[in-house]
Amino acid sequence: MADTQLRLTNTLTRSKDVFTPIDPNNVRMYVCGPTVYDFAHIGNARPVIVFDVLYRLLRHVYGEDHVTYVRNITDVDDKINARALRDYPALPLNEAIRKVTEKTANQFHADVDALGCLPPKHEPRATEFVLPRDDGKTDMVSLIQILIDRGHAYATEGEILFDTASMQDYGKLSRRPLDEQQAGARIAVDAHKKNPGDFVLWKASSAEEPGWDAQFTVGEKALAIRGRPGWHIECSAMSAAYLGEVFDIHGGGLDLIFPHHENEIAQSCCAHGRDVMANIWMHNGFVQVEGRKMSKSEGNFVTIHDLLHTDTFGGRKWPGEVLRLAMLKTNYREPIDFTVAKLEEALREIERWERFAGDAVPADAPDSIVLEALADDLNLNEAFVRIHALMNDGQAGAALASLHLLGIDPVRKDAGDVDFAEIVQRRLDLIAAKNWAEADKIRDELLAKGIQLKDGKDPATGERITTWEVKR
Repeated sequence: MADTQLRLTNTLTRSKDVFTPIDPNNVRMYVCGPTVYDFAHIGNARPVIVFDVLYRLLRHVYGEDHVTYVRNITDVDDKINARALRDYPALPLNEAIRKVTEKTANQFHADVDALGCLPPKHEPRATEFVLPRDDGKTDMVSLIQILIDRGHAYATEGEILFDTASMQDYGKLSRRPLDEQQAGARIAVDAHKKNPGDFVLWKASSAEEPGWDAQFTVGEKALAIRGRPGWHIECSAMSAAYLGEVFDIHGGGLDLIFPHHENEIAQSCCAHGRDVMANIWMHNGFVQVEGRKMSKSEGNFVTIHDLLHTDTFGGRKWPGEVLRLAMLKTNYREPIDFTVAKLEEALREIERWERFAGDAVPADAPDSIVLEALADDLNLNEAFVRIHALMNDGQAGAALASLHLLGIDPVRKDAGDVDFAEIVQRRLDLIAAKNWAEADKIRDELLAKGIQLKDGKDPATGERITTWEVKR
């Protein structure tokens, strides 16, 4: 068992709790992933980065092979479904949805890779867990049937709804009593509901709408409802499929506490007969851009792809490690104002670390004081203070190992002090000119210095792009 004791702020208890894993040999974490209808924006980046740091810390403490991280992809969405039906009417629904979401899902993976995030151990797609599976993993339709059988769900007007009054402590995460849960927050008040807060588990699809053929039994009555799942049941099914009925940590953005996470808890606890779904619930704060709530109407809607590959924000492209550092400089539970000034500050800091690092080699392990700070509810402010102190004291190796734990790997610029991005661009220019020999020479020289180039295509434009990373 690990010696480091983690303390994490738990939304469920409203306190900072000592983290004691259910099974130290299999620490389990679930984080709500993106809805791949459009490119991921900078608000989507925050939970990905925050929980990547926690994932890295858990791997360090308990061992890489003893942590299971699941982050889903939501590809069941009415807008996605409608587009799939419109664009690929001849294909089976799941295949059509995959066609629609392939580009945005690939872009999401490219974006978070550029942000220095490790891939989760499992990344289930919602469409793969709607109907019963050959492997027996938890699916949405079967989970809904269990809720019906246990008296927590009812059928009405072609829908199956969760009966919130059937759960005595419904609302324990958000601490919103039932009589305050009226309309709003994606809850519709309809006459066919028993209670205003009851929410959809399965909704019927018309002949013109995409759907899945599902079979349910309510009492002695068999119901065949061609339809689609509600939003909340997706994560209850996918988390149980890979992590079990109760797991260690559930993460996501503050905006998901109600109704999404509240309803996940209701479904999962009632279906499995458990008091909790996850022992610790963690939530990151909101993101605004240049002092205003981000929205397309405000003209400040910023995607990760735009920040990485265009000059639409601050008049330049921003390296992934700069975006990552700018996010991590604010406590994960606090709101963050994402500004050009913060990015410029992060850029200067990374350049300073590059100069300090020189030719230093990372130490075998991160600094113990940095570890203590991270173990205290991801206290990154204290961690960065210590890293600066290590640099100033000439302990670059310990500082680099500590930064690596945070997913940041400062790389010294070459001897001619040429900006590294220019080196990559020079190679791309050589490739465009079909000067393969010189392009390969640049790649090999960088690899000898421990820098690995990764070539790929921009999903949005089809153009060749190159990213780089410190060779692990």
